[in-house]
Formats: sequence, C-alpha cells, structure tokens
Amino acid sequence: MSTRRTLIAAVTAAGLALGGAGCSDDDASTASSTTLTPTTTTDGGDTTTTTTAAADDRPDLTTPVALREVATVDGPVAFASRTGTETVYVAGRSGLVTALAPAPDGMLRAFEEPVLDLRDDVGAEGLEQGLLGLAFDPDGTHLVVCFTDPAGDSVVARYEMSGDTAVVDSKQVLLTLDQPFPNHNGGNVVFGPDGYLYVGFGDGGSQGDPDDNGQDPSTLLATILRIDPSAPEGDRPYRIPADNPFAGGQGGARPEVWLYGVRNPWRFSFDRATGDLWVADVGGSRYEEVTLLRAADGGGRGANLGWNLREGAHDTDEDGDRPADLVEPVHEYDHDRGVSITGGYVYRGDAIEGLRGAYLFSDWGRSTLRALVPDGDALVDSVDLTVAGAELTQASAFGQDEQGELYVLSLTGSIFRIEPTGGGVAPLDPS
Repeated sequence: MSTRRTLIAAVTAAGLALGGAGCSDDDASTASSTTLTPTTTTDGGDTTTTTTAAADDRPDLTTPVALREVATVDGPVAFASRTGTETVYVAGRSGLVTALAPAPDGMLRAFEEPVLDLRDDVGAEGLEQGLLGLAFDPDGTHLVVCFTDPAGDSVVARYEMSGDTAVVDSKQVLLTLDQPFPNHNGGNVVFGPDGYLYVGFGDGGSQGDPDDNGQDPSTLLATILRIDPSAPEGDRPYRIPADNPFAGGQGGARPEVWLYGVRNPWRFSFDRATGDLWVADVGGSRYEEVTLLRAADGGGRGANLGWNLREGAHDTDEDGDRPADLVEPVHEYDHDRGVSITGGYVYRGDAIEGLRGAYLFSDWGRSTLRALVPDGDALVDSVDLTVAGAELTQASAFGQDEQGELYVLSLTGSIFRIEPTGGGVAPLDPS
C-alpha cells in the first residue's frame, strides 16, 4: 500500500456531493457523452454476447415526464419498498428512517414516529457521511442499514421489524469497515433477486485512490460484496454464499467480495425484470460511468470494473499493465455534463409506457433526469429527458415502489415521483 495522503480540505460543495467528484462550470449543453461497447466476461474469461432486442421493443427516450413532489424528509439519501405493504421508507442522512404511507390524493404522508432513530449512532460531519443506505430482506421481516459512525467508519446493521417499527434491541452488527478518509463511503445496501445482501463501498476516499484499494480484493474497500445475513457462519454473523467468486479466499481475496475495481458506487440496482445489475460509479477528475452486468453473464461475479487503472473507458495515469478482463462501462459522460453520478433503476412500471426498459439516473451537481437504453451490451442512446413540473436539484438517490414506479430524492428534502406529463399514476392503496 502507498502512504496515506492528506485529504485536501478545500473542496467545493459540488465536489463533496455524496460522490466527491470534480466540478466544471461549463454549460451542460456543451456536454459530451460516449457510446461504448463494453466487454463482459464469465468466470472462465470467455466473452459472451447477449441477444439484442428488436428496435421496435426499445424504450422511446423522447417520452416526456413530470416530477411531482409527494413528500419532504430531512436530507433524504435512500428509499426502500417492503414486501406486503404499499408503505415506503426513506433514510435521512442524519440518522432517521421515516415511513411514508400513500394518501388518496397521491401524496405520501409520514408516520408520526420514526421507523428507526440512529441519530446518536451516526456520524455525519462530512457531506458523504451519515445514514447512507437501507433495504428490507425479501420477506420484509428485517431492515438492514449502512451508516458511518462518529469515528467515520462504515457500519452495516440488521434489525427485526415489528409492524412499521424496527426493534432497537434486536440490532445485529453485520460488519464494520475502517474508512481512512471521510469521502467515498458508498453505503448502498440492496437485496438481490437471489435473496442475498449486496453492499457497496468506495475506495476509501481522498483523491486518486492513494492506498491502491481499487485493484485489491483483499480489502472490502472499492468493492460490492455479497453475503447472506440470515444465518451466521463460524465467527461471522453472516454466511458466505458458496458461489461467491472468492468464497475460498483465493489469492488472499475477501470471500465477501462479489466484484471490485469501483471508486464510489453511488448507486447500484437490479433490473426487476431481468436481474441485470446496473452500477453507477462516481468518477475522479474526468468521467462518470454506468456499467451493465448482465444476469445471463454472471451478474458481475468476480468482475473487475477497472478503478484505479481506468476511469470510465480511459486509462488513468497509474502505472502498470491493464488486465485484459476489465469490464468497460456501457455509458460515460465527462465533467462538462456533470460531476457526481447518482444511479437509478431500469423503469418497469406501467404509468410511463414509453420508458419501460430504460435506465433512469441523474447527477448530484447537474440534476437533470437522464435515461439510457442498451441494445445487447452496446449503448443505443442516452438523453436528458424532457421534464415538466418541479425542479430537481442535488439528486441524492432514486427509489422504486412495489409497482415499479420510480422516485427521485433531493438532498434539499424533496421526494419526487416520476409521472407521465398528463398524470395517470394510479394512487397507491392507502388501506
């Protein structure tokens, strides 16, 4: 490992945006984005090709949408739905988890009591610290959260649920991870279609990966890990799935690691229709990127996404050979168009038929609502959607409800539902 460098304190507010990227003052209309054809490999290293869809089946990225503010929560950074209820749940960066119930007018009404109050456990002095992720297990009986503690280290904890309240005394710390700097904490937690818990961590922070964590799967930094929190194993409070790529600790790699080579995966999600894994990774000084990992090709099992040797589809100034099996992004954009990507979801709802199958995302510093669509493993198109209604700023996260409708969160407090321009999203059942 290289010697730890001192984090430069003089960083702009945009640069600290939950992803810690650089910033440009150029107008977004001058943006450049790149059409890429990534290489995705199986565990054996053989390149695979995904069957392409007919052009008539592709989403129509000219479809206009509207943003409707449906609730406000202090500093929202994560959103989760839960099996068996139309209630949705939002994490505030300061440590509160709030339940929001559907109202007949289409709004979301907050419950009087929080689901979980972690304000005494959470350290949120830096803008990239705090309560950063939440998810419910597949049957909705347990809540998993990821937060930074007062020392700045990451904690993943699990709670039993009683109704719409987490049982505080049931807290089970699944893991803690030393964070050498206050940025690039990651913190996304997602249960995959396989029922396992996926957790994303950044490279440890500062700039340029000074500890060379990106290419080192012996650390949990710069990885997305995969564990089974429903059962302990040995001295761990979770089990390692037998098909994890490093389940046997090959080459000193941590058995929890599912994929590595990420800088700060803010956010990743699974396509509920296909199981494909989408990873939005915050760039350094030049490029933001989205990587598509097809379920049919292993869903990213053992994948190396390239950081710190690659930023987007470009070599960094790091010395050393570039492994032949690095997975290239399906999409990148430079810092004329944004400074800190905020990943979203593939839209699978019914309200906006034209966007069904498109991946929606945004950027913290340039918070336009964006969509892209691949054909096989090649990018077909990426656009800024035509958006009416409320104005989006400081996009911190996206959310997906049980019906597949999408929401986007602003760190300023607003929770917006993405709707067709003429309305028409069916109200959630308030019963």
